[in-house]
Amino acid sequence: MIYRFLPLVLLSLMSFDSIKETKVKQNDNIVIATDPKDIAANKKVAFEASCKSFYQSIEANNYSLPQYESFFKAFEGYSQLQQQGLIENEYLTIVDFSLSSKEERLWVIDMNTKMVVLQSLVAHGKNSGMEFANQFSNKSESYQSSLGFYLTGETYTGKHGLSLKIDGLEYGINNNARQRAVVIHGADYASEKFVKANGRLGRSQGCPAVPYTVHKTLIETIKGKSCLFIYHPSRSYVEKSKLVS
Repeated sequence: MIYRFLPLVLLSLMSFDSIKETKVKQNDNIVIATDPKDIAANKKVAFEASCKSFYQSIEANNYSLPQYESFFKAFEGYSQLQQQGLIENEYLTIVDFSLSSKEERLWVIDMNTKMVVLQSLVAHGKNSGMEFANQFSNKSESYQSSLGFYLTGETYTGKHGLSLKIDGLEYGINNNARQRAVVIHGADYASEKFVKANGRLGRSQGCPAVPYTVHKTLIETIKGKSCLFIYHPSRSYVEKSKLVS
């Protein structure tokens, strides 16, 4: 009886190989891969194309745009957080700590209108570096900045005036933000005047501090569970993060 089933077994094996190794044509020669590796590769290509298209459609609104590398990482994490339902206020704030503190390296992008609504100077922690930030920590009293993705929280009035609490979303990278009292606030040392006098921006105890001229507008815009991404081309961050590749 075995010989009766042998052709069926061979047919099944041939069919499996065909599904794994070939492509299926649908809808006037649109080719769809069925191999899991091909599907993953195609998803990656599609995401990269989507990100590039979004970036190219952003209205700078008399500001500059963030560098594409930092935007790509930000878009990657933002998309995942949005799918998880964590984002309620659809603004993406990007802080690019690969840039000099003398540059306006903070951007706020309205992800609905695809428009830059604010660009600003922003300080890094005093133990993260001088003009450039190059060391980062999640530890209390390190006085270093922390990289990665955050959700903005609630406002309060403290010693720096109106301030905004933030919650780090990446364990071991920035999840101690609340415990460390890392918040967004205004500061006199985060100003063009300080840059002109010192050749660099002043530094914080780890907070992304901004000029008093923009801090209220920034805080009121992004409060209430919007996405904040602090970027640096750090290999150790990419290796630890589950939100960027």
